Amino acid sequence: MEAYLLDWVSLLLRWAHVITAIAWIGASFYFVLLDNSLTQPQDADLKAKGVDGELWAVHGGGFYHSSKYMLAPRWRALPDNLHWSYWESYSTWLTGFALFTVMYLYQAGTFLIDRSVHDWSPAAAVTAALGFLVVFWLVYDAICRTLGQRQRGDLVVGLCVTAFVVFASWLACQLFAGRAAFLLVGAMLATAMSANVFFWIIPGQRKVIAQLRAGQAPDPIHGRRGKQRSVHNTYFTLPVIVAMLSNHYGWLYQGPNNWLVLVLLMLAGALIRHSFVARHRAHVLGRRAPWEYAVVGTVVLVGLAVWMAPKPPSPAQAAAARQPVAYAEVRAIVDQRCAMCHNAQLAQKNVALHDATELKRHAQAVYQQVVVLRLMPLNNATAITDAERDAIRRWYEAGAPVN
Repeated sequence: MEAYLLDWVSLLLRWAHVITAIAWIGASFYFVLLDNSLTQPQDADLKAKGVDGELWAVHGGGFYHSSKYMLAPRWRALPDNLHWSYWESYSTWLTGFALFTVMYLYQAGTFLIDRSVHDWSPAAAVTAALGFLVVFWLVYDAICRTLGQRQRGDLVVGLCVTAFVVFASWLACQLFAGRAAFLLVGAMLATAMSANVFFWIIPGQRKVIAQLRAGQAPDPIHGRRGKQRSVHNTYFTLPVIVAMLSNHYGWLYQGPNNWLVLVLLMLAGALIRHSFVARHRAHVLGRRAPWEYAVVGTVVLVGLAVWMAPKPPSPAQAAAARQPVAYAEVRAIVDQRCAMCHNAQLAQKNVALHDATELKRHAQAVYQQVVVLRLMPLNNATAITDAERDAIRRWYEAGAPVN
């Protein structure tokens, strides 16, 4: 019953997390597009009102006119009713952390730890996982505050943050199960994104508004810092998404160089995101869209796919792969590698494999999880071999006989 309830909690939290993430990412993408698509107003009335940039758009059968004021409008008092874009961020992080707690921290011995990678206690693994979230934010924030205002500060900060992300990815893959390590790195970046909103972007905007309403000249540091962190957030977005999605593909995180796989996936995402950000600005300036960044990102993905591709079998292996597999051989593999979690007394995910009837009924699920996705056994806790996976493949492709 506990596993059943956890599945329901996981479903509902994941659903809420995806919904709030769509809202946050959608708002982020829209405002980045808007900022990079603004043009100087030509209308004298708009200039007199203090409009710094405008955008005309058509959507849904209507026309929209967006205007941006760097400071308060000159033609009217600052409205009391201002829309603040922050609950999309907070609710995404809260639902994500709740899901991470239910799936990984509460079940650390199953999902967080792979004893073939690092053998430690669940309490130590949970503490270290939480430490990743906190330490990354502290180091990232310190880099931004100390180096961001220097000459070519954006470039220096970008290089330092990238180097630290690479190190954190490597370290996570040395300490945690591959699936958990990939997800943890994504959560680490997402935590920094939400912390940017909570600690700097929104407080800075509140201070600017308070100064404007008090008739004071606002401190420009708040605008510069908010812009810096907002730009970082948009570049973190695609790396975070691919790190979160990766846990559905066991072949991504099960190899000896899984940390490098993660880094290259995130690099490709950042390059592709930059291509779209730069395209918005190029369109306004009448320049060529810089698609080369997206091309490089795509080349990285293609290169990664080629690098990770399975090696062609030798003639002997190819001949063996064509040999039928008896049910008795598959039965022995399932009993040794799978049945301890999928039996009459403990049917994880409502899957029991303890007899021929149940194995036949779940043959397609076994094939998908063990052979195609390589997700099971979880974290390969029972040390199933590639030869055993291939035996299950041949058995299934022969019709999954049980006699």
